[in-house]
Amino acid sequence: MSQRLDYESQSPDGLKALGGVYAYVAKCGLNKALVDLVYLRASQINGCTYCIDTHAKDLLKAGAPAQKLLLLSSWREASPWFTPREQAALAWTEAVTEVAKSHVPDDAFQAASTQFDEKEMADLTIAIGLINTYNRIAIGFRRGPAAPPEK
Repeated sequence: MSQRLDYESQSPDGLKALGGVYAYVAKCGLNKALVDLVYLRASQINGCTYCIDTHAKDLLKAGAPAQKLLLLSSWREASPWFTPREQAALAWTEAVTEVAKSHVPDDAFQAASTQFDEKEMADLTIAIGLINTYNRIAIGFRRGPAAPPEK
């Protein structure tokens, strides 16, 4: 699969604007590992190979166990690997990412609200919206993962 368009060179100001939101999320107070886990889960749902590759590498580099990342797509069944706060963030990520199917039900909001205060809920939802935007751009223009290492 080859990239359809070099969107970074075609819309540098647009990507800079998204980068501003990314910078906000990075300093909003949410734990970086939690945000990266949310980014990875949303990217899995959307099938964004570029973002899956990027965020899995970020988590591994930060010390996340590989087995935890392998279990992420089935986190409910692997709950001992995920804290209650991570589980709440992942459930909220799924509801918001799948908005066309879920319409983000009240019970999903209530469940997430047991682990996150109002500011954290807003910031978490901004992070989820941001990664979904990045996923749609990368998927739309067929940006793939980094090349595998040479053998």
